[in-house]
Amino acid sequence: MANSGVLPVDAVEVMRGSCALCPFPARSSITSKGAGWKGIAMESFTDIPGVAIPDHEHPTHFVNLLTRGEIKAQWTTEGRSHSATNSPGTIYLLPAGTRDRLTWSGPTTRIVLVMESGFLSRSLEKTAHLDEIDLMTHWNLRDRHIQSLMLAMHADLEDGSPAGPLYGESLGLALGLYLIRRYSTRNRSNSAQVTGGMPTARLNRVLDFINQNFAQDLRLWELAELAGMSPHYFCELFKASTGMTAYQYVLQCRIERAKRYLRDPELSVGDAGVAAGFSDQSHFAKVFRRKVGVAPVKYRSQAG
Repeated sequence: MANSGVLPVDAVEVMRGSCALCPFPARSSITSKGAGWKGIAMESFTDIPGVAIPDHEHPTHFVNLLTRGEIKAQWTTEGRSHSATNSPGTIYLLPAGTRDRLTWSGPTTRIVLVMESGFLSRSLEKTAHLDEIDLMTHWNLRDRHIQSLMLAMHADLEDGSPAGPLYGESLGLALGLYLIRRYSTRNRSNSAQVTGGMPTARLNRVLDFINQNFAQDLRLWELAELAGMSPHYFCELFKASTGMTAYQYVLQCRIERAKRYLRDPELSVGDAGVAAGFSDQSHFAKVFRRKVGVAPVKYRSQAG
C-alpha cells in the first residue's frame, strides 16, 4: 500500500491559516474514522445551526450533500458573491484548493465526503501519472448519482461497515470515477470497454491472496496493487474474469467457509460467522439467509 500514492484522510477538515479544523460548529454524528477507508473520509452532521463560516481553503475535494433543511445560503469564492436557496438534495462540489466563505440560515443536516487528490488521479490508468485532477466547482448542484452513492456509503457506516473497508472503498471509487467523467476539466469521454479478463497469472495471485485472507479486512487498493493496476482497471478486469465484483467474491468465500464451520458441532453459530469473517452474528445471519436461502441455524440442522 505504500506505493499507491494515496494519502490517508481521517476527517472532514478545511484549512484556516495553518490550522486544519472541522468546517461546521457541530460534532459529527457518524464518521468513517474507524472504517479503514484509504484516501477518502465521510462524516455526517445533524442539526447544524445557522452559521457564518470565515475564509478557508479546501485541502481535499469536498462533496457536501444537504439531506435535511431548507435554507438561504450566501457564499463568496474567487472574489465573487452568490446566493441560492438550498433544499434537501443540494450538493456543493468544491475541488481541492477552493477558497471561500459561507453563511446560511439553519438548521441543516449534511453528509460530507472528502477525497484526497491522489485518490482520483490513481483511480484510472490514463490519469495515474498526474498529481491531481481538476474538478469543476458547483455550489447548487443536483445529481442523483452522487446522492445515491453518498447515501450508500453513509448507510454502510451506519451499519458499522460490517463487510470491512472493501465495500465502502468500492463505492468511493465509483463516485470518484463518476466525478472524473462528469465534472472534471479533462476530456470526459467514457473509457474503452473491457473485452477481456485479467491476465491469468495476476488473477491467480489475487485469488490466492483473497482465499487465504478473506476473513480479514481486505482493501480495494491492496488488491489492485497486488494485481499491478489501477483500482478502476482492477475492478473491471476482475469482474470480466470471475463474473462478480471483488466484494461479491470475498462474500462468497466467507459464505462457503461458514457452511463448513456450521457443520462442526464444536462451534456455535455466532463463532462460525465470526471465524468466516463476518463482523457479528446479526450481520452473518442476514447475509447467509440472503445468499443461501435459509438461516444459519436451519442450515446447520439440515446439514447435520
